[in-house]
Amino acid sequence: LVSSPGSGKTTLLVRTIEALQRRVPVCVVEGDQQTSFDAERIRATGAPALQINTGKGCHLDAHMVGRALERLAPPADSVLLIENVGNLVCPAAFDLGEAAKVVVLSVTEGEDKPLKYPDMFAAARLMLLNKTDLLPYLNFRVDDAIAYARRVNPALEVIQLSATSGAGFDAWLAWIDARRAEASVRVRDVAAGGEG
Repeated sequence: LVSSPGSGKTTLLVRTIEALQRRVPVCVVEGDQQTSFDAERIRATGAPALQINTGKGCHLDAHMVGRALERLAPPADSVLLIENVGNLVCPAAFDLGEAAKVVVLSVTEGEDKPLKYPDMFAAARLMLLNKTDLLPYLNFRVDDAIAYARRVNPALEVIQLSATSGAGFDAWLAWIDARRAEASVRVRDVAAGGEG
């Protein structure tokens, strides 16, 4: 998960974990420049979480995530969620070994973010348009935000949701389930001697 600070990534993670952990193990790698506040919020759900503080660094890298995975030791068939450091610039250029980058755009940020930070939206597979419960109080043009994002990345999938109210969450959980199914097929193909 990548986004600007304050987009609601951690709230989204907490609600996602609460929904998923009844049926699948979930582990989290938390990236922030300082503090362990977010990892503590995640651990309060019962899910294992490892905080990585990057100091002056503006993103996680694959080596950091690899070391975190060694420590977390997630069970087979689990879901690993990575919350990268909050910014829309640096994390776009770094592959963490993730199955998909998910960019979170909050309706409080402005619909022009995909054009201002195109690399992040180009690298993402999915855009979660978060905090939609606030739309009645904002001058945010949803159609423009989606059009701008797809101008940068025509294949970008979009889900509108509210991590606070839960609206749109079924679609988000179904998207995760679809990615899990894809991963299972890749694992079976590799085990059978095919390409992964």
